[in-house]
Amino acid sequence: MSEDLIERLCTSIENSESMIMSDLMAFIEGVAERAIPVEGIEKWLRCVHSNGISVDETTALTRGMMESGAVLEWQGEADVADKHSTGGVGDKMSLILAPALAACGLRVPMLAGRGLGHTGGTIDKLEAIPGFNCNLTPQEMQVAVAKIGCCIAAQNDAIAPADGLLYAIRDVTDTVDSIPLITASIVSKKAAEGLNALVLDVKCGSAAFMKTEQEAIALAESMVGAAKGLGIDTVAQITDMNEPIGTHVGNALEVLGSIHVLRGGGSVDTRDLVALQGGQLLALTGISSSLEHGVRMIQDVLENGEALRCFIEMCVQQGTERDVAEQLALNPEHVLPKSEHVTVLLAPQTGYVQSINAMALAEVARELGAGRFVMSDQINHGIGYVLETSRNQHLKENQPWISVHHDHELSSQHLSRLRSALHIGDVQPEEFQRLIHIIT
Repeated sequence: MSEDLIERLCTSIENSESMIMSDLMAFIEGVAERAIPVEGIEKWLRCVHSNGISVDETTALTRGMMESGAVLEWQGEADVADKHSTGGVGDKMSLILAPALAACGLRVPMLAGRGLGHTGGTIDKLEAIPGFNCNLTPQEMQVAVAKIGCCIAAQNDAIAPADGLLYAIRDVTDTVDSIPLITASIVSKKAAEGLNALVLDVKCGSAAFMKTEQEAIALAESMVGAAKGLGIDTVAQITDMNEPIGTHVGNALEVLGSIHVLRGGGSVDTRDLVALQGGQLLALTGISSSLEHGVRMIQDVLENGEALRCFIEMCVQQGTERDVAEQLALNPEHVLPKSEHVTVLLAPQTGYVQSINAMALAEVARELGAGRFVMSDQINHGIGYVLETSRNQHLKENQPWISVHHDHELSSQHLSRLRSALHIGDVQPEEFQRLIHIIT
């Protein structure tokens, strides 16, 4: 039976004919219930990867994957929102954005993932906080949001279970980079949160999965189309991922950097990106009158302490002892895991920072233990960097530019690659712009 189903679906795709929707739904249901042989799923994935499918079929696939598991339901105002990032280096936005949005009156039932490849994962970062539990059921997510206004939970088999198996098989069949498959995977999980509004941060550049602007735009347009097809008001922001985001990179260090921003200070780059994403969601849900008004609202709750208060309450709700959560807000360095060693690298010459290669930093950090190469690898939460400079800034010879947090001795190769990540020149470059495009 499943062989005939796969054959009909693949024949339609190969002949550029519309798939029969009942066949597509039967396929997704069979995947969720683990009733279709892996060989059949592999064949279908390769077929989609090679030939593509239409916007309507992508939306139908997304809807089917969403409906394959639990879908959260909310009563009252249309004020349930979230964001998704395609992954970057130093991308700690979720840790700040969820409580900031909650402080502004939005409900944020955020599902997040672990690190993928060279990119850090929100769940890995949160698990650097003592006691923080990311393994919430859909019911526990609803309770947390009702009480605090936000939660951040790990993706689990209760939500979009069809995606779990499809993603695992995509990973071993080299079909990860299919835009329809990426779209359905991401949007199905977000739609299952019961959202009214969604912001997509689609990154492009050397340290992003989408290397070119054209690739990022194509993915953004696909995801916006599918999300809107499911009734979610959605905007995508194309952002530059050549330079690391903010000053802190690495799991515990990004929690530290997030606390600095939640206290009203920290990295301007990080704060601006949080305000841009949050402001867009406040505008989409009508809580703010415009994007600009929404940006100001986010800035206000970061400066007046309301976002930090929501962050502390989220930590407590998700398992952290209250005295630990309060200490985290006051003295995060005393609470978070640390590396055994810190090595400071100095600028080799005087000049302007032309660029800092985010991908080079990410690859070395992963090798030092900040990321995984196989799923069974254990994360070392203390590994990472604190950057003392950024593109466009002036450095003097022998001025510190980065602190490397590590446990094992840095090899000459690691040191060489890190030093090569900094590019200094005599001419001040153009001002760096993180936002490239907005797709509506």
